[in-house]
Amino acid sequence: MDARVQNPADAGIGDLFSELVADGRNLVSAEVNLYKQIARYRVGKAKNGVIALVAGGFLAYAGLIAFLVGVVIGLADLIGPVLGGLAVLAVSGIVAFLLVRYGAGKMAALSGDEDEKAAIRAGESRA
Repeated sequence: MDARVQNPADAGIGDLFSELVADGRNLVSAEVNLYKQIARYRVGKAKNGVIALVAGGFLAYAGLIAFLVGVVIGLADLIGPVLGGLAVLAVSGIVAFLLVRYGAGKMAALSGDEDEKAAIRAGESRA
């Protein structure tokens, strides 16, 4: 309570309203800070997933281009250039799908884990 108002019975309506506004501002500020901390926590947990996605993407792209060109050329003699290209496309598509699925699973950390959700529930029950 404000130091100016010692006894609520002695306070005027203006003083009480001013105190209510100040308390409201403090509450909103605390809520904003809480959500900032939650966002920072989630981004920190998802950072390794993003790094894995980018590194996996670059490595797959660089390594597979050379390999796939060689495979298509090798298959062209056996089954023709079009079917060789389609066969390589199917296999590389499966590998790409698995990498994207792994990365998307790591990004799920942005929605929070069970420890974080339990802490939020505990904080809300105290309020």
